[in-house]
Amino acid sequence: MQIGVDVGGTNTDGVILSEGKVLVSEKTTTTEDVGDGVFNIIKTVLTKGNISPDKISSVMIGTTHFTNALVERKKLQKIAAIRLSLPAADSLEQMIGWPSDLIDNINPIKYFAKGGYEVDGREISKLDKDEIKKITEEIANKNYKNIAVNSVYSPLNSEMELEANEIIKNIIPDANISLSHSIGKVGLIERENATIINAALANLAVDIVESFKNALKKLNIDAPLYISQNDGTLMRPDKVKQYPVLTFACGPTNSMRGAAYLSGIQDSIIVDIGGTTSDVGYIKAGFPRQSAIATDVGGVRTNFRMPDIISIGLGGGSLIRDNGNKVGPDSVGYRLTEKALVFGGDTLTATDIAVKHYDLDIGDKSLLNKIDDSTVKNAKQEITRLLEEAVDKMKTSAENVPAVFVGGGTILNKENLNGISELVIPDNFAVANAVGAALGQVSGEVDRVFHYEKLGREKTIEQASNEAKQLAKEAGAKESSIEINEINENPLAYLPGKSVRLQIKAIGDLENY
Repeated sequence: MQIGVDVGGTNTDGVILSEGKVLVSEKTTTTEDVGDGVFNIIKTVLTKGNISPDKISSVMIGTTHFTNALVERKKLQKIAAIRLSLPAADSLEQMIGWPSDLIDNINPIKYFAKGGYEVDGREISKLDKDEIKKITEEIANKNYKNIAVNSVYSPLNSEMELEANEIIKNIIPDANISLSHSIGKVGLIERENATIINAALANLAVDIVESFKNALKKLNIDAPLYISQNDGTLMRPDKVKQYPVLTFACGPTNSMRGAAYLSGIQDSIIVDIGGTTSDVGYIKAGFPRQSAIATDVGGVRTNFRMPDIISIGLGGGSLIRDNGNKVGPDSVGYRLTEKALVFGGDTLTATDIAVKHYDLDIGDKSLLNKIDDSTVKNAKQEITRLLEEAVDKMKTSAENVPAVFVGGGTILNKENLNGISELVIPDNFAVANAVGAALGQVSGEVDRVFHYEKLGREKTIEQASNEAKQLAKEAGAKESSIEINEINENPLAYLPGKSVRLQIKAIGDLENY
């Protein structure tokens, strides 16, 4: 049996899966202390299903805490940023275009040093070890422990970043060092931004992982713990401590994977309606379509892998104004059960509209008798418009496609929309995110520039595919279950040697799944 937990901003959802079937599911309100929330939901589902903790083979948790910390500017550490690039790439300093309040929050010190590579792999200049030692000693004197290292074109060659890492570790043994080649893709500024964010979140990552472990210990669950990452697969807790940014957007990703699994539809639009927002994405072969462009996270441009998602301010707690003509984007959020009219509150919300329109058995329907029919009609039309617009933006052609609706706010819409061939609301739709977290697959990914001239196309792809499979195995995948999920080839016409950027992903089931 596997436990899946998804910690959202409003609710924490939990499920217990056995042989691919949902045995127990439950929702609780998210708590300020993440460990308490995880403890509460797991205890609730174990009790509800009358299941002993020793029956659990693995626990998978998805959390939005790292994204929220960045967006809310909370619990971020001060950082030192080192760019290996001199004498080139110094016209733009680190953190260019960042929001000023975020810069103030992490109080950065910035350094340029010799190093980096040209686009064809030649060195810009050799790494100066004495220079790195001098910079590190200065960082140590200022009592900074969180350090981001970014070398020009490090995804092509990570050697200089790894060398700098060793030098820094020797001088500051307890430093939290983030290396850009492990985090972002080709694109200096965006990759550097992601690496700096990662460094600022390192301490929080340790705290959150330890709180998860403590929660399981208190529950007497002696099973492996995995954390969801933003491509829909899982990673070990130690990797989360190193790379907290890889969990960004794991919430909507879990919902999308869970929706595909529960509905049995592997290629479709997914609409996840929560308490505050709705996330609209596209599933292909059971996994979210990845964004091909730089992604804005908390006001910062980054280029690590993220699902292609549109978020709109529509949820069960969205405020209804202007006789129903304005819906959201603000919401009563986790206070829905005390603020909405149907629960005895004083605020007209989208949930009230849905209960009145569909005559749902939620709360006390008699409290909605005073709502004017025109308000319900207008609000329902506006909800439909918002959803149709988001779905249309997510589609890649004019053809109608199926759409799977999940999330607690699915009650807002039960009719087919324009542009949709079929509207599917699967069983357990309200906890699709926790189901997605519990699906128990891990991945290995290779994203580098290769030269087909050396080995030829087929041999190069085979070699890179084997490398991706090995990475999946090291991440905990059962060797017999590992398959190549995705191969993307992007020829680089301006480079010699038939250069191609290859992105290959291998996915497999967990050993104990």
